[in-house]
Amino acid sequence: MSATLRHGDRGQAVRLLQKQLNQQGAKLSVDGDYGDATEKAVRAYQQKVGLVDDGIAGAKTQASLAGADCSKLLLKAPLVNAAKRLGVEIAAVMAVNEVESLGEGFLANGKPKILFERHVMYQRLALPRHESDDAAALQAHADQLAALHPNLVNPSPGGYAGGTAEHQRLAQARLLDAISGAESASWGAFQVMGYHWQRLGYASLDDFLTRMAKDEAEHLEAFVRFIEADPALHKALKAKKWATFARLYNGPAYARNLYDVKLERAYERHAACGCGQELVA
Repeated sequence: MSATLRHGDRGQAVRLLQKQLNQQGAKLSVDGDYGDATEKAVRAYQQKVGLVDDGIAGAKTQASLAGADCSKLLLKAPLVNAAKRLGVEIAAVMAVNEVESLGEGFLANGKPKILFERHVMYQRLALPRHESDDAAALQAHADQLAALHPNLVNPSPGGYAGGTAEHQRLAQARLLDAISGAESASWGAFQVMGYHWQRLGYASLDDFLTRMAKDEAEHLEAFVRFIEADPALHKALKAKKWATFARLYNGPAYARNLYDVKLERAYERHAACGCGQELVA
C-alpha cells in the first residue's frame, strides 16, 4: 500500500501523484513538492469523484487515481448527511473521520479492519446474559479459558497481531464462544466494539457484523449511532471540545497518543478550506 502523501511532502511519490492528477485535468508542475497547488488539485479530484475532499492523498485517493474499485469507500455525501444528523460542522466530522478512522476501514483482502480485545473476551465470557445464568460458574469458565488460551482470553489487554492476523485471532476466539468472540472485536473504520450492537439499535449481532462487512458508509453509520447514544460525547463534538471528545472516545490514554491535538489540527485545516462553513441549523 502506498504511503499517505500530504502538504509538505517531497519526493518521487509526489511526482507520480502530480502526473496522475495532470492526467485527470490538473495543470501542475511535476516538481515533487506537495504544496498548495498540489493540495488544491487533490481536493478538486476528490470532489470530482465524490471522495472525502480532505486534500490528503491517502490510500483511497491513490487507489482511485490508479483505477481501482472504490465501491466500498466512504464518499463525501454520507459525511455531509452525518454532520446534518448530528447538528455539527462538516469540518468537525471530517476531522474525526481523518483521525479516528486512520483513513480506511477495510483490509487489502476485503475484510473489515478489526482489533480483537482479549480482555473484553474475558469480560464477555463472565457476563450473565440470562436470569438463569450462574455468575460464579461463568467466571470460573472464563478463568479456565484464560489459563488455556491466554492470547484469546485474558484479564489484561494485549496480544495484538495486527492486520489480517486479527481475523485469525477472532476466528479462534469464536470457536471458544461465537457471540463473545464477535462482541470482543472493534469493527471498521471507526473501530466500534461489537458488544455495542444492541445499544446502537442493530437488529442483532449478525445484523451488525453484516453491515460492517458491507462498506465504509456502514462504518460511519455505526459511528453516528455511537455519538447519538452518548449525550456527553455528542455535546463535546458539537462544542469542539477536542480533549473531552478524545477522552470519552479513546479512553484515558488519549493524551499520550495526542488524539485531541490531532483532532484540533485536522478541524482547523478542514475549516480553513471552507468545509466548516456548512453548519446545520
